[in-house]
Amino acid sequence: MSAGRSALRMGPAELVQAAAMARRFYLEGKSKIQIAEEFGVSRFKVARVLETALERDLVRIEIRVPAELDAERSDALRARYGLRHAVVVESPTAVGPADPAGLGALGEEESPDPENLGEVAADLLGELVAEGDVLGLAWGRSTIHMAAALDRLPPCTVVQLTGVYDAGTAERGSVEAVRRAAQVSGGEAHPIYAPMLLPDPATAAALRNQTGIARAFEYFDKVTVAAVSIGSWEPGISTVHDMLSDEERRHYASLGVAAEMSAHLFDADGRRVGRDLGERCITVEADRLRRIPEVVAIAGGRRKADAIDAVLRSGLVTSLVTDTAAADRLLQGTRPTTAHALDRRDPDGA
Repeated sequence: MSAGRSALRMGPAELVQAAAMARRFYLEGKSKIQIAEEFGVSRFKVARVLETALERDLVRIEIRVPAELDAERSDALRARYGLRHAVVVESPTAVGPADPAGLGALGEEESPDPENLGEVAADLLGELVAEGDVLGLAWGRSTIHMAAALDRLPPCTVVQLTGVYDAGTAERGSVEAVRRAAQVSGGEAHPIYAPMLLPDPATAAALRNQTGIARAFEYFDKVTVAAVSIGSWEPGISTVHDMLSDEERRHYASLGVAAEMSAHLFDADGRRVGRDLGERCITVEADRLRRIPEVVAIAGGRRKADAIDAVLRSGLVTSLVTDTAAADRLLQGTRPTTAHALDRRDPDGA
């Protein structure tokens, strides 16, 4: 608290009394009734004095959050999409050329989600996960970064929600993320040692029936908190896009695909398209994902903004961790957001 120039218009007795009341209220946490009893005035007089102290700059209230968090954008984004939680992180000024997930070097334009998203998402999971929960992790660079940054989780079971991008990167990717989260929490781990995308539905069905994979699938209906990534339909930004042939990419592009999440494809309005792809994938089904109470998406960067918008419109996601670059694009969008994330009815019958 500090006396500003306009506060000097108050008389010395008023200043002293207002400062004392303000100290009791703002610093000592006393109620207006308690202050009124101490000073022998009505609680309405206390309320007027506190209001005057603010108006005349005797009291200054500052709301501070860590520098990397943007509280104003976070709240605006939460309100725009009807999210339960939205956390916006300052975009990094520079992006390194290497991909820590082990998928090859990427230039700035093709860079994955900023690593600091994973760190903030790890802290958010520490808030959201309760003892006895089942935590589901889908494949994605951002979820891998998040798992690596975890330093606290209550005892919970951790299950993998999708196969891996490439069996050769399993130990550095989803499987290791599940193991890491289980290690931090002290709970059970249920990884999936299988590729996300298979050549045909028959092969995918056969793998789903294998003992280890089937056991993981049994936990899907028990998941209470899930962390997922979002990809836009372009090279280096969507793992599913990169796993398909050129002919398949053209086919799904012709259906209007704008975004991908856990091998589910969405058009710009959040409707699922290309559902036949799911028959070839080891992944949590969309209807099961929709029933999970808390689904946190981690995605950022200007190039992912339209994809994030599409997935948020789908109603599959309840919370978002993103960066200022993506948030600005999302908040500047002119299309109405009629379907809010917390209205989790399926608009297209998925």
